[in-house]
Amino acid sequence: MLCSAAAVPAMAQDKPTMAFVVNVASDFWKAAEAGMKKAQSELPDYTLEFKYPDQGTVASQQSLMDNLAAAGVKAIMVSAVDPKATDVLNKIASETALFTTDSDAPQSNRIAYVGSSNVQAGNQAAEIAKKAMPDGGKCMGFVGLLDAANYKERAQGFTEGLKGSKITLVDTRGDGGDQTRAKANVSDVLTANPDINCMVGFYSYNTPQIYQALKEAGQLGKITIVGFDDDPITLGGVKEGTIAGTVVQQPFEWAYQGFKLMAAYLKGDKSGIPDSKQIIVPTKILYAGDIDAYVKNLKAMAGQ
Repeated sequence: MLCSAAAVPAMAQDKPTMAFVVNVASDFWKAAEAGMKKAQSELPDYTLEFKYPDQGTVASQQSLMDNLAAAGVKAIMVSAVDPKATDVLNKIASETALFTTDSDAPQSNRIAYVGSSNVQAGNQAAEIAKKAMPDGGKCMGFVGLLDAANYKERAQGFTEGLKGSKITLVDTRGDGGDQTRAKANVSDVLTANPDINCMVGFYSYNTPQIYQALKEAGQLGKITIVGFDDDPITLGGVKEGTIAGTVVQQPFEWAYQGFKLMAAYLKGDKSGIPDSKQIIVPTKILYAGDIDAYVKNLKAMAGQ
């Protein structure tokens, strides 16, 4: 018995490790952490880790992944800060099994992507805008990372979805993942662009910052807000009618399915990887009447 007990730490250390690396720190990722916990309960032979870079930059993300690869991590799933940084991603892919999520890098040597169709999510955001503004409008976008694929694809889908309407996306302001700057960007637009009557929060924290800035300026309810994701402030705004609607993703599933896929891959099972190398987890629109049922489901997933 003593020998068996003493062997437990060594066995634990011998477990292969897999990691999930995000782009910027945000409450958005809490659902993905819950997905990782569920995956961990089904993958006792692996150690699963969730990692946040110090900053939302290529250099910070690269440093984190370099350290993970050097520590012997067997697989990494990453929300790529910049899909064009293929040299960085390919270096990691040469050292460990590399997968992407949330923001893809299809030109890199990543094995597969698990996440939303960001173009489709952008189309859905356009549906919210058209329903809220049948007579047209001028929208300003707000986002963390202007170079990231998830933003570019959402903006593409949003613009395509607006064709035939009188609504335009005038421009998008980036904040580099700094939420204080995100709120300041909204205030700056209110001053510099008084003709803007629609604001789109392309990242999870942008919509709450739009909400807060408009509330403080006395403009809440006067400017149409189109949201992404399910921050509690966003969901509350949709329910009360001050936010027209929000497009929600399923980061819980990205992490849960992603870790299971990586574990299978490490065991030599590649059957879960489609020819497209993309596993799309659907997005959906939430309007005021959808919020209560959605929140109930969120709590059930979190075990509350």
